[in-house]
Amino acid sequence: MPLSRRTLLGAAALAPVALREAAAEPGVIRRPIPSSGEMLPAMGIGTSRRYEVEPAPEPVKPLREAVETFVRLGGTVIDTAPSYGTAEDVLGLILSEGDLRSRVFLASKVDTKGRDETRAEFARSLQRMRTDHLDLVAVHNLIDTKDNLAVLRDLKGEKKIRYVGVTVWRDNQFDGLEPVMRAEPLDFVQVNYAIDNRAAAERILPLAADKGIAVMINVPFGRDRLFNAVRGKDLPPVAKEIGCRSWPQFFLKYVLGHRAVTCPIPGMAKASYVEDNLGAAHDPLPDAGQRKQMEAFIDAL
Repeated sequence: MPLSRRTLLGAAALAPVALREAAAEPGVIRRPIPSSGEMLPAMGIGTSRRYEVEPAPEPVKPLREAVETFVRLGGTVIDTAPSYGTAEDVLGLILSEGDLRSRVFLASKVDTKGRDETRAEFARSLQRMRTDHLDLVAVHNLIDTKDNLAVLRDLKGEKKIRYVGVTVWRDNQFDGLEPVMRAEPLDFVQVNYAIDNRAAAERILPLAADKGIAVMINVPFGRDRLFNAVRGKDLPPVAKEIGCRSWPQFFLKYVLGHRAVTCPIPGMAKASYVEDNLGAAHDPLPDAGQRKQMEAFIDAL
């Protein structure tokens, strides 16, 4: 049975170590989008599964609290997709109140074939999320990549989107992703990367750094695989050195320790998860030696 995250919010004392970056609000690390220089807070919300609820006030209430907490603490990036059930509708409900939409970097995807179909899907996303533009739209899972990127660039020229990208979530998609990254002018890629799944660091992350492409990281907890691996375990000594107070922070600080990573996007369906995850987007981050220690600990489980 998957281990509940709640049981993993353990404690370890904070310790000062030095890796300084600009802050969205005090302490929140920001990293640049290479194609523009725009700075993003280095932690986002992913909406797959957890935001696929009935778009009605009561089921949406804890998600609204999570998003409001996220923005209040300095987060901006929220990632979704038309294929995530009702997630776009739920975000539309949440972001339509107050000034939340203006304070959020809102990202979605396209996953249809054919230019007319892709434009229609994009229009539906705008309608569902009650907005007139999106900050980022990516071709989901490399579906009809060439034509879909052409459509997205047209929409960018029309000022309906600000950035374009592509996404994958499995290692076996890297063979298809690499040539797209080399051939196409991309603002973003989204890729799977975690402390126990480091293949992206061998091929995709160095290429992104070389090509000047921002990187979102999905499944940084390995679909709860990592939580199950550390069941009943105490945080190792290196966690204290880098200011980790919980296992989620340990996993996320490892991901952020790779300098090519712009923003992990773990799922956050509760305000308490937002507070914990955003705690990872603060200095200190692990240096190369500490990352090796973290890998060795996880590899030995």
